[in-house]
Amino acid sequence: MPGPSAAAPSGPPAGDPRVGAPGSEDQFARGSDAAADGDGGARSGAEPGSGGATSDPVAQPTMTTSTTTELEEQRERYLRLAAEYDNYRKRSQRERQEAGARAQADLVKRFIDALDDLARFAHLDPATADAATVVQGVDMVERKLLKALVGAGVQVINPIDQAFDPNLHEAVSTERALSPEDDHLVARVFQPGYLFGGQLLRPARVVVKQWNG
Repeated sequence: MPGPSAAAPSGPPAGDPRVGAPGSEDQFARGSDAAADGDGGARSGAEPGSGGATSDPVAQPTMTTSTTTELEEQRERYLRLAAEYDNYRKRSQRERQEAGARAQADLVKRFIDALDDLARFAHLDPATADAATVVQGVDMVERKLLKALVGAGVQVINPIDQAFDPNLHEAVSTERALSPEDDHLVARVFQPGYLFGGQLLRPARVVVKQWNG
């Protein structure tokens, strides 16, 4: 009796030219397995803790030692300049105050002599002093005061027979002019005016001539 027959091989017979040939099913299967292995390796390399190189797009830059030192130097420089400016401001303010006080003291010093003369004539004995002596004394005090004021930079405005200037004069009254040439000329000065440093302290109060034709 014939024995059991051997099972037929499931794959192509040996020597079949389709085995391993380009484009064959065997080569396609091997390529699919290799691609699967590579994809799995790539995925495993991207997992955290796998040791693969990763990039963090939101990572903050760290400050180096040289940058920290430079910032600290700039801060110290700013604080030093601020302290120097504050000292300069206080020194300038103090110097202005001292200069103003010296100017006031110098002005007061100019009036001391005139004040002494005024005190002497104010304390004359009425029983022995005559009117002429008092008048002479007052006139001397006035001249000393004017000299002190002019020395301090004050300009006296006494515009007799000058054209009326509304910027410097104040007309308190008018009087008739004798000719057209005298129109708007100052006839009399009731009170002189004063200028100091280009600033009008008081306008001169005057009487102005007016031509009526």
